[in-house]
Amino acid sequence: MLTRAWPRWSDQSRGLALGVLGVLIFAITIPMTRLAGGTQDQPQLDPAFVAMGRAALAGLLSMAYLRLTGATLPTRRQLQSLGLTALGIVFGWPIFLGLAMRQVDAVHAAVISGVQPLATAAVAALWLRQRPSAGFWTCSALGVVLVLGFAWSRGANGFQAADGLLLLAIISSSSGYVSGAQLTLAMSAEKVICWVLVLSLPLTAPLALLTWPQQPVALAAWGGFAYVSLFSMWLGFFAWYRALAIGGTVRVSQVQLLQPFFSMLVAVPLLGEKLDALAVAFVLAVIATVWIGKRMPIN
Repeated sequence: MLTRAWPRWSDQSRGLALGVLGVLIFAITIPMTRLAGGTQDQPQLDPAFVAMGRAALAGLLSMAYLRLTGATLPTRRQLQSLGLTALGIVFGWPIFLGLAMRQVDAVHAAVISGVQPLATAAVAALWLRQRPSAGFWTCSALGVVLVLGFAWSRGANGFQAADGLLLLAIISSSSGYVSGAQLTLAMSAEKVICWVLVLSLPLTAPLALLTWPQQPVALAAWGGFAYVSLFSMWLGFFAWYRALAIGGTVRVSQVQLLQPFFSMLVAVPLLGEKLDALAVAFVLAVIATVWIGKRMPIN
């Protein structure tokens, strides 16, 4: 009996598939963070506990993973890069995002996060001392103007403090993505995020205990916390960093264009938020600038 020989996936195809998986996991982080922290009117878990607790829990899992896989200790140079990565994805992104999500809904945050791909590309260009074209910087500036315009239109008195926090979160995560992706040239994607989390444990574990909730918390909030701990802070980076490593950072980072849509689609049924035409129009405009900007030359 003849059997059909199915072609093996290319590195680019596997990279794109893993990239989509990683972006989907990260996109759900926004509504899950709001679910875990609640709102100003109905607070649940303290944003500081969500940020530090998720990293501490993922750090303990990482410690077990590194021990089981017999990982070798990082070099001194790798430790410096791991520290920079931790500042972005362990501390900066979750803290700023958690504080912001107490003040704005997930749909609002999804639109602002639409500039994430351009921010990542800009940080990568500066990090690697590349020279983006004037067209790239024009598209980057236009994308920022669009999200600021959206933020202004949604605020009762213009900009909100949450908008600034969201932008700081985006800059933090972009820096963490780039430094972490560079580390995958010397160690596996899984070991990168695991070492980042383990090295952060001396700070994240005590801070998590200090901010442990003293009041009853809804079960749904704990569910949101479990998601951002296991998936957003740990397994998502298994997929994302490996995608960047095998598929190429430039090509795979394109799938970040899907992230705002994923966040919106999850926020509506999960949190009962409304998806209005203005939000959709702005996110489409932001994605258009990102799509064009990513195709501008970088020397």
